[in-house]
Amino acid sequence: MNIKRVVVKVGTNVLTNKDNRILGPVLRELVRQISVLNERDIDVILVSSGSAIAGKEILGETSIQDTSIRRQVYSAVGQPRMMRHYYSLFHDYGMRCAQVLATKRDFDKGKHRDNMINCYEGLLSEGITPIANEDDATSLTMSMFSDNDELASLVSELLDVDRLIILSDTDGLYTGHPDDENSRQLKEVKGDAAVEQYVMESNKKEGEGRGGMASKLKIAKGTAKKNIPTYIANGKRENIIVDIIDNKEVGTKFIL
Repeated sequence: MNIKRVVVKVGTNVLTNKDNRILGPVLRELVRQISVLNERDIDVILVSSGSAIAGKEILGETSIQDTSIRRQVYSAVGQPRMMRHYYSLFHDYGMRCAQVLATKRDFDKGKHRDNMINCYEGLLSEGITPIANEDDATSLTMSMFSDNDELASLVSELLDVDRLIILSDTDGLYTGHPDDENSRQLKEVKGDAAVEQYVMESNKKEGEGRGGMASKLKIAKGTAKKNIPTYIANGKRENIIVDIIDNKEVGTKFIL
């Protein structure tokens, strides 16, 4: 199949180290791969987490008690910081990027949705890479995405892409804990396969991102059922996006 358009979602765990600091080399490798696809005339829409952790890195602990207000503040401070990183890296590779912030209501059928499509299509027609994230600063609880995996899926459907690639800090879906020598990686999963029992609960700290493997699995299966092949793969692995586009056996592929 001739791939013309992909969504790449990169999670906070990929972009940070164990001390929750943003990793410059990981961001650079991500943008390098987008530039490779760009040269092949493949449109890439990047869905990037990391704004809350980038804000927390600047502000440290705050006196704000309310967790949702604290998240809004961290994200509002961190978002321009993330975009500064991206702007500089895309510039290094002779490319341009743009920020597209959204809330869940923007995907409701009608004017909001049409407006979103026009914005994305306009940017892509100019060869500009859209970088999507939830508008945490203005999102109301009832109009929040469950996480950026859900946002990536909605963008994939909105723009009728050929692939959704969800980058995590593990190589894919395993039959047990990834570190357990008895668990094996699943290479391909059909949309209706009962694999939920393989997923472990994760205990995430504040700012680390809302999506765990259970969320990724649900989103990957749901997106695959819409006939968009979806991958969960290790974003810290070199050349991972290009390898997936080249149909190398990496990550876990979800199909209809």
